[in-house]
Amino acid sequence: MNYQAFTNGSLTMMYESVRGALASDDALKAQDQEPRFKVRETPEWKKHAADLEAEMLKRGMFFEVIDWSEDQTTLPFDR
Repeated sequence: MNYQAFTNGSLTMMYESVRGALASDDALKAQDQEPRFKVRETPEWKKHAADLEAEMLKRGMFFEVIDWSEDQTTLPFDR
């Protein structure tokens, strides 16, 4: 994908979409349901996020890096 062609806002929107899909999958998995987007099972999701990060860094954009750890949706008092 030609990430250079997108605006900063578009890059941010795509990156936040990856974060949202991951959070949705994790929430469903925590409820013993099938993940809808299969973000963790599909390597292309992580590559897409990494490519977006690379372009955003080139542009000097600030963003919160996606936490890919398995327990990102676990609250501290649930452990």
